[in-house]
Amino acid sequence: MKIRPLHDWVVIRPGKAQDRTAGGIVIPDVAKEKPQEGEVLAVGEGRFEKEQDETGKSKGKEKKFIKTILKPRDRVMYEKYSARKVEVNGEELVMVREEEILGRFES
Repeated sequence: MKIRPLHDWVVIRPGKAQDRTAGGIVIPDVAKEKPQEGEVLAVGEGRFEKEQDETGKSKGKEKKFIKTILKPRDRVMYEKYSARKVEVNGEELVMVREEEILGRFES
């Protein structure tokens, strides 16, 4: 089964938590932090946003479509508490809005 997110949602396979510190100390499972990075698996098409004037007030009912810029297989870093867990085919994935993604790793 595949998952296709709507609007500007992004499906991410989180990276693995580190087993050891830089100094070689083994980290127990209970103390491991959840990774805040991962690989993009699927991306929605974009979202609609109300247009605003210079003062920040909305211009009536007109909406502008903002297309997503991420692509599958991108490696990204996202905010710690913005991710929503989902389970697909027994694999734990996370869904994040594109605006909650902090950056994309360059190769």
